[in-house]
Amino acid sequence: MYKILKAEKLADKIYLMDVVAPRVAKSCLPGQFVIAKIDEHGERIPLTICDYDAQKGTITIVFQIVGASTEKMSKLNAGDAFSDFTGPLGCASDLTKENVEALKAKNILFVAGGVGTAPVYPQVKWLHERGVNADVIMGSKTKDLLILEDEMRAVAGNLYVTTDDGSYERKGMVTEVIKDLVNNQGKKYDVCIAIGPMIMMKFVALLTKELGIPTVVSLNPIMVDGTGMCGACRVTVGNEVKFACVDGPEFDGHLVNFDEAMKRQQMYKTEEGRAMLKLKEGDTHKNGGCGCGGDK
Repeated sequence: MYKILKAEKLADKIYLMDVVAPRVAKSCLPGQFVIAKIDEHGERIPLTICDYDAQKGTITIVFQIVGASTEKMSKLNAGDAFSDFTGPLGCASDLTKENVEALKAKNILFVAGGVGTAPVYPQVKWLHERGVNADVIMGSKTKDLLILEDEMRAVAGNLYVTTDDGSYERKGMVTEVIKDLVNNQGKKYDVCIAIGPMIMMKFVALLTKELGIPTVVSLNPIMVDGTGMCGACRVTVGNEVKFACVDGPEFDGHLVNFDEAMKRQQMYKTEEGRAMLKLKEGDTHKNGGCGCGGDK
């Protein structure tokens, strides 16, 4: 069992938990995820790692209520436990594989939309701990839906907050902030990492392609099973079939077929849609398992 040390509501339908999982905490890096199960009969739920403490053996997860399983998860309190907490899964952020001195010479921009702030935070924190500054744009529909602002402000080089309705800081989409920083403030970026809703990542990638900024996106929103066996996260990247949970979740944003991915998301929600995808995609519908032993 994996004990919950802390359970906190961050915003409407958005929750944070600190979970005791020593092996995951010792092995994980920014960009990876875990699969949690409330009990032995529960659904497998892929969750991005928001933070981790190897010394304490804890993992921080942030999730949004989107169905029955996450609704049940939101009712858990400190002292309760998950029956399974498997990880780390997926590939770590490419930033963690680069030379630190080389990273210090780069101008890095992160774009976080909504709950996408959770997987952005550990990457920015990892860079900050190594003396690398990064600009961060955080966007949400309203002020009340912003999460981890104080935590992000403590590790970001510059933090720019925008809300769709203008209820806090700037008003408008994250793409408008990118345009302002590049076109009006003369900012130059060597790489952009965008994580958030699929539609947000699509339009960020379209804009950064125009601006000539290499862009990485995280496709964690389309994962279901987390091992490549269900076929939910099948995506086309540069005319190649990939699976977000085993090949990613990070990919070149300028090569991802977002329209196809979003259409598959909608189709996958129904039994008829899943059957149609399986028929159309044949042998490429799903991938092999991850082979990960998890935190056991």
